[in-house]
Amino acid sequence: MKKIAIVSILALMLCACSGHSDRLLTSATGSIYECLIVGDAAVKTPVCETMGADMYGLPQMEPYFTTMFVPTSQFDDLLKSTRNILIVDVNPQKYTHIKATKARDVWSQPQAMLRIQAPSDEEFLAYWQANGEKIREWFVQEELARQLRFYRASTNKEARAKLNKQGYDLLIPEDFMLIMDTTLARNDQRVNVLWCCNNKGPMRKDILVYDFPYTAQEQFSNDSIIAKRNAVLGRLVSAQVEGSHMGTEYKHFPPVSRQVAALRDSVGGFYGIETRGLWKIEDGEAMGGPFVSLTRLDQVNGRVVTAETFLYAPGQKKRNALRQDEAILYSLTMPNER
Repeated sequence: MKKIAIVSILALMLCACSGHSDRLLTSATGSIYECLIVGDAAVKTPVCETMGADMYGLPQMEPYFTTMFVPTSQFDDLLKSTRNILIVDVNPQKYTHIKATKARDVWSQPQAMLRIQAPSDEEFLAYWQANGEKIREWFVQEELARQLRFYRASTNKEARAKLNKQGYDLLIPEDFMLIMDTTLARNDQRVNVLWCCNNKGPMRKDILVYDFPYTAQEQFSNDSIIAKRNAVLGRLVSAQVEGSHMGTEYKHFPPVSRQVAALRDSVGGFYGIETRGLWKIEDGEAMGGPFVSLTRLDQVNGRVVTAETFLYAPGQKKRNALRQDEAILYSLTMPNER
């Protein structure tokens, strides 16, 4: 029995030390949207400024990532378990050209690590100026993909069943309560709407999914997406003052749209239009907050489908909560992808 026990322990040790994908890894340390930057003093300012820049579409200033910087000489085993690590290695004796390498689950799990090798500070700075925002976006996508994997374990089956009747799906978390499943009719156009809400804590989080007939490519423009948003949510969401309704803020943070691709752990290779900005209550109380939506084309049924999340949490930081709900939007699955 002692020999069997010794052999089992040795097998575990070999598994942990091997380079195979099934090796044992410690759990990643740090909070979501934190990034450890490793390098020399010359790279600290430009990298931290990009990674820690203010995130667009929040009512108060919050960074894309909360950054921590350590010199290369102080990057020890204790820090190697950090969930997001960006390493900049500048060495003219070792490198002749710029090289960037992405990796996952190197020292812990889940972990995203990106290493940039450069022969000089000048060449690194030129590379970073051209690619820094793309690298930041890669880390964002890694965080969203992790959150999406988490949601798969526990979802609201009732809400998903109603969405399935419409032909598509969304991984709405179990702690979101279904509060509306209806069809709006206006100008001979029908809009199917499903609305879920999580209002259990100090922060209210809402998710809506609505579809309407596809008629032209212009429906995917920023103006058209916001016009449809105002029409649908303006009819559904109101405040205590009679006649109040939800609208979109244009003056300080105009809504912006961009084309996005599927997350690494999403179904299919879809493209969609991500729109983010601020919502507000029109003709009523001074209420508002951030929103993000994902608009996609249902090619099978000739429909445009929009999934949106919006938050109401006065006086609270909203970045992490918005990003967590944003990951849900990327689980939107069309009929031909199921």
